[in-house]
Amino acid sequence: MSVVPLTGELLIAGAARQGQAGAVHAFDASTGARLEPGFGKATLNDLEDACAAAQAAFRPYRALAYAERAAFLDAIAEEIEAIGDDLTVRAMAETGLPRARLEGERGRTCGQLRLFAQVVRDGGFLDARIDPAQPDRAPAPRLDLRLRNVPLGPVAVFGASNFPLAFSVAGGDTASALAAGCPVIVKAHSAHPGVSELVGRAVQAAVAKCGLPAGVFAMLHGDGREIGQGLVADPRIKAVGFTGSRAGGLALVRTAQARPVPIPVYAEMSSINPVILLPAALAARAEPIANAFVAALTLGAGQFCTNPGLVLAVDGPDLDTFIQAASAAVAAAPAQVMLTAGIRSAYENGVTRLGEVRGVSIAGVAAPAVGAASPALFAVSGRDFLAHPELTEEVFGAASLVVRCQDLSELRTITEGLEGQLTVAVHVDAADHSQLGELLPSLELLAGRVLVNGFGTGVEVAHAMVHGGPYPSTSDGRATSVGSLAIARFLRPVCYQNLPDPLLPDELKATNPLVLHRRIDGALTAP
Repeated sequence: MSVVPLTGELLIAGAARQGQAGAVHAFDASTGARLEPGFGKATLNDLEDACAAAQAAFRPYRALAYAERAAFLDAIAEEIEAIGDDLTVRAMAETGLPRARLEGERGRTCGQLRLFAQVVRDGGFLDARIDPAQPDRAPAPRLDLRLRNVPLGPVAVFGASNFPLAFSVAGGDTASALAAGCPVIVKAHSAHPGVSELVGRAVQAAVAKCGLPAGVFAMLHGDGREIGQGLVADPRIKAVGFTGSRAGGLALVRTAQARPVPIPVYAEMSSINPVILLPAALAARAEPIANAFVAALTLGAGQFCTNPGLVLAVDGPDLDTFIQAASAAVAAAPAQVMLTAGIRSAYENGVTRLGEVRGVSIAGVAAPAVGAASPALFAVSGRDFLAHPELTEEVFGAASLVVRCQDLSELRTITEGLEGQLTVAVHVDAADHSQLGELLPSLELLAGRVLVNGFGTGVEVAHAMVHGGPYPSTSDGRATSVGSLAIARFLRPVCYQNLPDPLLPDELKATNPLVLHRRIDGALTAP
């Protein structure tokens, strides 16, 4: 398989050790064959060592010059690139994802590491603020007040099943936490342990190359109930990043809230990402929209957080045209290998449940294939949709439901009754602008990203991106897990009142030695 040797070891405090709590194996997603080696599961002693090392590394790591912290993030990207094709080959076997998708995901992973290196060099994430003393102010003088953001402390990150690179060991949660100045302990996902080890060793190599404290990074394999919950419960862990199921995310939230000192859990959980087709757009281009919709629906076997799982439109001939075109495209789409047999089974059960709900009809389904999942499209009236709340539940995979709304009023009622979402997409023409304007206040409350004439699949790693949304799409709708704002999850503000200038952090000293843009008396001021 891979010429880079995989040992199945845990990575703790700059060293590798074999886990002694049993072993987990990856399985070839296409054939079901077991892949070697076995990956030793961590014990509670391993967890203790990782947390102790992370705690010991926190102070020296957070005190590191920002240029050195940025160089570390760049070094991780370089080490991941240096793995070469072995990483792609192993990922293809463990996930069933195609080469092009995985090579693109590697590029995204390295790109976001480098983005956060730029964020660290820029210093804007510190949000440095200075309100100078005003001793002569009446009726009372103002004391000298200065503010900067500081890192929270060690962070636990849980690897995601559907993104073995971009949301896993060195993915966005890890990159943003390290950028903030927080050591990271990763619980590797059991579906792609080989990929996790390859990337984990790349991070570990970057730690050594940059001369950082060894506890800045650790990676553990293990059961969610013992190691995962143990990580979240450990008092040295100060925040959690998670991408996965609602049940898994909420279990971590409960553990975090039950601690003597609760901590934030940034869990991305479930979303059906509604697509709204407004009348003029539907009349003008029903078939092109349908074909683009099915392409988004079936991309990556529908295993995206932003998969379009719901379509809302006013019933009529134009919607009939859309459904006919979408049904034909779904029927022509190939069945695809999913990430794991368990995910495929859950998808097939979800499709069966959808088809059994009263009033739901099958609009189109792809031909079955052994070991693969077939895309499926369903339709239902707005009235029946409102009568069956279970139709709002996510089916993770290439399945979607078209709702035939009686009119725009019913469409708005359905939209306003939906749970929080990661994305909502609206297809409009110029004649629909007034209706979109009326919907927009509701859509802002519904989702973290509102997009026009497109679909949510494809999340740009950029400064203005939001990949988050109201509960239950995430556990904290104020945050994003993608884009430069993701760093804010692992920071908190500290105010320094009347501190003598020599004792102030460099970010806030009068001479501005770090040459930062700072907000002085409320005005953003150049260095």
